[in-house]
Amino acid sequence: MAKLYFYYSSMNAGKSTTLLQSDFNYRERGMETMLWTAALDDRYGRGRIVSRIGLDAQAHLFDPQVDIFAAIAVQHEATPLSCVLLDEAQFLTEAQVWQLGAVCDRLGIPVLCYGIRTDFQGQLFAGSAALLGLADTLTEIKTVCDCGRKATMNLRVDAGGRPIQQGAQTQIGGNDRYVALCRRHFVEQMRG
Repeated sequence: MAKLYFYYSSMNAGKSTTLLQSDFNYRERGMETMLWTAALDDRYGRGRIVSRIGLDAQAHLFDPQVDIFAAIAVQHEATPLSCVLLDEAQFLTEAQVWQLGAVCDRLGIPVLCYGIRTDFQGQLFAGSAALLGLADTLTEIKTVCDCGRKATMNLRVDAGGRPIQQGAQTQIGGNDRYVALCRRHFVEQMRG
């Protein structure tokens, strides 16, 4: 039975690296995969999944209007897929998470989703909330805070490294905009 997987973490834990390694493992065995990433994340060019250690791959784009199930079904009909891998899963809509569940249930294709769980204020993203509720398997990918504890929070910072407490939920960025921290240090930073 195909399953829906959600691999989650704070920023900078190696989610994209893990996704690209999984994709490589399938392809090395002659199996077809389909990669997806969020259209709004164009830091490295549109339709690219890029890891901080230098791995990258071309991917299909999703935004809230994309019917992911239909796109995967068309591809699967043309070339049978062994796995679907999706980066930036926090940006999925709830409906798209249900579509990915249908990819598993109706098409028999495992779906591996990678994303962050919460935003810079500690609030769940819609895609992450739906995946936490619907995925068959939840796996945390761990990274560490400066203190050595497990980092679970994403602190948004300005150009001077000062915490940002207000703003839009989504602001694309990497190490220049976000710092992964344990909850204790996140709270301390947010309190000032």
